[in-house]
Amino acid sequence: MNVTGADIVELDRIAVHEALRVVGLAENADWDRATPCADWSLRRLVAHMTAQHLGFAAAARGAGLEAAHWREPRDMDEPARVHEAAAATVLAAFAEPGVTEREFALPELGGSFPGRQAVRFHFVDYVVHAWDVAATLGAGLELSDDVLGAALATARRVPDDPAVRGPGNAFAPALGVPDGSGPLDETLRLLGREPDRWPARA
Repeated sequence: MNVTGADIVELDRIAVHEALRVVGLAENADWDRATPCADWSLRRLVAHMTAQHLGFAAAARGAGLEAAHWREPRDMDEPARVHEAAAATVLAAFAEPGVTEREFALPELGGSFPGRQAVRFHFVDYVVHAWDVAATLGAGLELSDDVLGAALATARRVPDDPAVRGPGNAFAPALGVPDGSGPLDETLRLLGREPDRWPARA
């Protein structure tokens, strides 16, 4: 799938809005639920998502090397509200003219990357994190085939390299993909998730 700079910004916007939707489904009793992210509660997962939004926004504006932008917020008493504000920040940063032509410093990925590639990383991360939240809540995702196909194309390009895979790194080790898997399941497995363990409730 040939995705232009404008396309990837729009795809990312769709993924971020879907993550906002599913985070918004959480009720007070849900925040301490276990998630597909090992050892993370839903509250901690949303704190991570919030920090990533703010870090990528900073990177888009030339400040990605400043560690403060990547720290999880201390006040997570209202996770959905905090996450929504961070999402607005990254969407505004990515909407700036020329964003896909800039260099993004992304310390977790070990260097600087062209803007188009950096936005791709953010995009696939938020397709997967939207699924993480939805799976925690027993909900389904509402993403089109075009969005899921673009996410899969990006997931297939993530190196199977210990430097970027495993505990403390940006991506989990890839899992085997059964024949006949759809684009979402394949994306999830390539990025270390086990969708069969987290079925959506009817």
